[in-house]
Amino acid sequence: MVLDKQKLETELSIEGKNTDLPFCLHIFDTVASTNKTAWELLGKKPGSGCVVIAAQQTSGRGQWGRQWLSQEGGLYLSFGFSPQLDINLGYQLTLATAWGIAEQLRKYGIDVEIKWPNDLVLDSRKLGGILTETKVRAGKITQAVIGVGINWKNPVPPTGINLDVWNSQGNSANIPCLEKLAAVILLGIHSGIQCLEEEGVNILLSRYIKLLSNMGDKVYVNDEVSGTVVGVTNTGNLHLRRSSGGNITETPASIYLEPGTISLGYRKSSV
Repeated sequence: MVLDKQKLETELSIEGKNTDLPFCLHIFDTVASTNKTAWELLGKKPGSGCVVIAAQQTSGRGQWGRQWLSQEGGLYLSFGFSPQLDINLGYQLTLATAWGIAEQLRKYGIDVEIKWPNDLVLDSRKLGGILTETKVRAGKITQAVIGVGINWKNPVPPTGINLDVWNSQGNSANIPCLEKLAAVILLGIHSGIQCLEEEGVNILLSRYIKLLSNMGDKVYVNDEVSGTVVGVTNTGNLHLRRSSGGNITETPASIYLEPGTISLGYRKSSV
């Protein structure tokens, strides 16, 4: 199911209207990894922006080195660019991308939420994920590749959902083809990064948290309540309000968990 480049460019012109989208498109049948291919393209033209889309990945990667199954029928794309961020602020790119994509999909009647830190969820199941990789020079992030996988018609595990099944359940996504979905996702990435660069991380975080599915969830460690989710910091850490004996104390302390410290479930928060 290779995307039609001309059709995608038409959809981008419709979605972006007068927006100057700073990248060139590269569409493939099969690649090992769209992120890997994007890095190769950035290496040939430093400072430029590129988008890589593939019908399949043979060695797709998720967060923390996990394999990302990338069978035909899904949307697998990577956006490479030069953000010029401080080294400790790289996770803001993931927050921006998650919010931007979720916000754009919601405009099409798809009530996507964000599961901290980088999953897009629909009806409490995983619709997609984000993997951000960066390169650093002199304390600055000088290059970044943001990989996104969205379930369209591909097989998914029990904790996942694809838009084809969701539509068959009586919902209407108003996104009739993969090219339209790709255009919406690319505009979402662009709008999220634009929000971060032009309006700042505090505005971005306020918008991200409004779509955070984990707000108010209790996080369990060794079957005991460790804290309740109350937000996310500007470096991507999960902000918990500490519990005592299963109850919130009158003067609760805060706990901050880095991405990768715990894995939040889809129906119950747990390590």
